[in-house]
Amino acid sequence: MHLLALDFPPLSELLVWRNITSGVNKISVICVLALLITVVLFAMAGRGNALEAPKGVKNFAETLIEFVQNQIVMQTMGREGLPWTPLLVTLFSFIFLTNITGIIPTFQMPANARIGGPLVMALLVWVIYIVVGLKHQKAGYFGHLLWPAGVPVGMKPLVGVIEFISTVVVRPASLTIRLLANMMAGHILLFTFSLMTKTLWDNSAPFRTLSLLYIPVSLLTIAMLIFLTAFEVLVAFLQAYIFAMLTGVYIGSSMEGHGDDH
Repeated sequence: MHLLALDFPPLSELLVWRNITSGVNKISVICVLALLITVVLFAMAGRGNALEAPKGVKNFAETLIEFVQNQIVMQTMGREGLPWTPLLVTLFSFIFLTNITGIIPTFQMPANARIGGPLVMALLVWVIYIVVGLKHQKAGYFGHLLWPAGVPVGMKPLVGVIEFISTVVVRPASLTIRLLANMMAGHILLFTFSLMTKTLWDNSAPFRTLSLLYIPVSLLTIAMLIFLTAFEVLVAFLQAYIFAMLTGVYIGSSMEGHGDDH
């Protein structure tokens, strides 16, 4: 009797893909395709007569825009934040598309399970809300951070340092790590259960005496794999929504300011 051999690949092959060509790997292809799909989608939706009843791609794009406006922009910035709708719609669409590739055959990898994409987007958001803060509050933006209003004088230095670190360091770091960690965790779970299912199913036939054990267990892993795939769709949506929502919160806080000092 042969022993069942479980040959799991090294972790490096789980997280790092070989280049398709020099300087081009699967992650970069996914990001380019997601960007092209986002641009083409809204370019197609913008064509035609604006007075016509929306249908097809135009109807889908308008539904997406209304969702972002009502559930993100209005909830975080109010009507003053409506000019930021294009940015948040673009972020939401791009992040969802680069997340959902984790369950698409051939790709089978969410681009945001690598730190590059989440980090670049988080730094972009960081630059935007800092610039917005400086635009609305001028040099007093950092002054309000370091010497916050409404705080007892004795506590201002401590609270100011915490607020400054939170705004300048913690916010971009949390945006990056939240998106990266959630997508990487989902990818590892799907990879693990896919490998377990394939291994158990492939090795059930040769072991006639043990096949009654292997087959039920493999069916259980298949059921779990289906559940995780459906759950990953929800996670892809939620992470895009949360990233866009926090972006709205940060820009909104920079627009509102910190109030007058006391």
